[in-house]
Amino acid sequence: MKYQKDDLAKFSEQIEYALSNYHNHNLSAANFDNIILSGLGGSGIAGRIAKSFLFDKSTLPIEVISDYELPSYASKRTLAIMSSYSGNTEETLAMYEAASKNGCTICVITTGGKLEEWAKRDQHIVYNALPGFQPRMALGYSLTYLIQFFGELYQMDVKDDLTNVAGKLKNFDAYIEKASILFNQFKATYPKKIVVVTDYLSNPVGLRFCQQIQENAKDEAFLHELPECNHNVIESYYGKMDSVFFFINSFSNARTSLRFKFLIDLLAESKNISFELNMDASIASLYENIYVLDWISLLAADHKGVNSAQITNINGLKNFLSNH
Repeated sequence: MKYQKDDLAKFSEQIEYALSNYHNHNLSAANFDNIILSGLGGSGIAGRIAKSFLFDKSTLPIEVISDYELPSYASKRTLAIMSSYSGNTEETLAMYEAASKNGCTICVITTGGKLEEWAKRDQHIVYNALPGFQPRMALGYSLTYLIQFFGELYQMDVKDDLTNVAGKLKNFDAYIEKASILFNQFKATYPKKIVVVTDYLSNPVGLRFCQQIQENAKDEAFLHELPECNHNVIESYYGKMDSVFFFINSFSNARTSLRFKFLIDLLAESKNISFELNMDASIASLYENIYVLDWISLLAADHKGVNSAQITNINGLKNFLSNH
């Protein structure tokens, strides 16, 4: 973890900051027909994780959008939450303008930039994170703000759970050890393509892991969701493959768990490398599994000898877009 250990080690501090700096929004779910969560990359993944957490709790439909446009149903009865760590993500700014035009109730999570400037100008709710991190290393801010936001909206007591998990994550060495145990089991044959198989509730955690492998370790990582991938992707699983498989099961459905078992056994027959990570939709499970997988991505980067902090292609794209 040569390059970003210090940043990832501050995950618990980010949670504590968001706990200390959260302020009530005083909104009621009864005033909305739907919720839109907007953001991209490291800023957008928090919305997907929060949506998973709210699967059996939200009385309103929630959609996560990572694009320039909002759907035509966005209206004065829409709650639109925009997340951009820098405050200058062009897609999120475009969505903010669309939400404003449609009369949505807007909330933003950011460190500043145009997004904060516009939101304060328009007297919308703003939650601030601290600058100084790459967006993917600032998840503690946005996710913790979102969970508190929805806790207030649905009158759920989430503060104690968030406080407890922040305390547990302070001992980051314990999570590095867990990550090392997993990584050491396939380190000798790495790099390999990473394939992550999830169910619906664990999907955002799997997506986060793929994003971290891609951005930190500069490796291909692919995400498949059960039961859907049993209807197509399974037909590519013959023989020993140049892949490492991570199965993340929330055990939310007994039939889907049977599908996990079948796939794991199928791959084991051909001596493929696979790992099982079990989780649920609790706050502690979400944060802790994400943290272990984040550390694996840094261990993978070190093993390959790549600088996880460098994002040459992403910066190249930003420069290209700024000139067109």
